[in-house]
Amino acid sequence: MNGVAKLLGSMLGCGFSPLAPGTVGSFAALVILWLLSPISSTTLIGLIILFYAVGVWAAAQCEKSWGHDPGRFVWDEGVGMMITILAVPRHFIIYLVGFFLFRLFDIIKPWPADRSQRLAGGWGVMTDDVIAAIYANIGLQILFRIVFHSIWIKNAG
Repeated sequence: MNGVAKLLGSMLGCGFSPLAPGTVGSFAALVILWLLSPISSTTLIGLIILFYAVGVWAAAQCEKSWGHDPGRFVWDEGVGMMITILAVPRHFIIYLVGFFLFRLFDIIKPWPADRSQRLAGGWGVMTDDVIAAIYANIGLQILFRIVFHSIWIKNAG
C-alpha cells in the first residue's frame, strides 16, 4: 500500500519535479480540472471530500518514508486546486488567476493555515492547503464579481 500512497501522493510523479513540485502538481491539477469541466459543483464537492480523505491516508503513509510534510507529496495541491475553482465560471483567465492565487496563499500560509500544519497523521499536510484554497476561492470570487463580471457585462452590451 505504501507504493500506492507514493504514486497518488506524488500525483503520478509530479511531486518528483526537481523545480517547484508544488507548483507542478497544482498546474497538473488545473489542466485535469480544465479537461474535466464542465463538472457540476455538487460533483466537485463530492470529489473534494473523497480526495481529501484519500490524501490524509496517503500523506500519513508517505510521511513514514519521506518525513514530515514532504515536498514530493503534492496530492494536497490537487485538492487545493479543486477547492480554488469551485463555483467559478469555466474560463481560462479565471482558472489561471485561481492557480496564481492558490500558489500565493499556499506559499504565504495565512492564519490558520500556518497552524494547521501541526496536525498529525496526514491531517496537517492536507488541511493547510485546504485553508489556502479557501482563501484563494474567496479572492477569486471577489475578483470575478468585481473585475471579470464588469468586463463581461461591458463586452456583452
